[in-house]
Amino acid sequence: MPQFIDTHTHFYDKAFSGEEDLVIGRSLEAGVYKMILPDVDSRERDDMFSLAAAYPGVLYCMLGLYPGSVEENWMDEIELMLPYRERGIVAVGEIGLDYHYSPLTAPLQKEALRYQFELAAKWDLPVNIHLRDATADFIEVLRECSHLGLRGNLHAFSGSYETFREVQKYGDWSVGIGGVLTFKKSRLPEVVEKIPLEKILLETDSPYLTPAPYRGKRNDSSYIPVIAAKIADIKGIDIEEVAQVTTRNAQLLFGI
Repeated sequence: MPQFIDTHTHFYDKAFSGEEDLVIGRSLEAGVYKMILPDVDSRERDDMFSLAAAYPGVLYCMLGLYPGSVEENWMDEIELMLPYRERGIVAVGEIGLDYHYSPLTAPLQKEALRYQFELAAKWDLPVNIHLRDATADFIEVLRECSHLGLRGNLHAFSGSYETFREVQKYGDWSVGIGGVLTFKKSRLPEVVEKIPLEKILLETDSPYLTPAPYRGKRNDSSYIPVIAAKIADIKGIDIEEVAQVTTRNAQLLFGI
């Protein structure tokens, strides 16, 4: 059976309450042998680390302040985050910019992003980026921080090939591809066709963005093979090759 890594899943979310063992077990049976949990803010962090502690070598944690959680007190949130640094985190994330729901905090989001880029460089860790309706500002911040030698991935990537090419100027960037790739009206397949497989990571963003034909159901990591099969179809290769290359990509980026 091919082995996969889900590089972005929120198994500690309330949507899975009481069923965490069930969905993690189902994911392992599907060949998804490692899963990475993105951090959001202080409200859910302890639940995330507790769940990961129950599955050593299977679940891994990131540490970061989600852009939708950035407010005037964002530095206080960063201070609450710092003591978790020694718990074996594999990335700073999910961090980034989101102007879709939080346009009024755009200046604060950029400040928090710059600060967390500096933390990632100091800690020698990759970053996991949440980006929505803020591409131009994100690239501006990347340009300002190009001296940091950043590496990471754009989670839930749905941008253009031109955006993919542009960010490569300011670091070593991969893209996280999930359920959106399978949506009927998605334009992502033509972009993924152009992006080298060596720059692609698999993810679900569960419980969100469930791939077709399962849309409407709660997403979980067991659907990773569905996404891999779609990539294989787009690129005209076997799913085993998709599994092998994307798994190696995740292992190298996150050190797992």
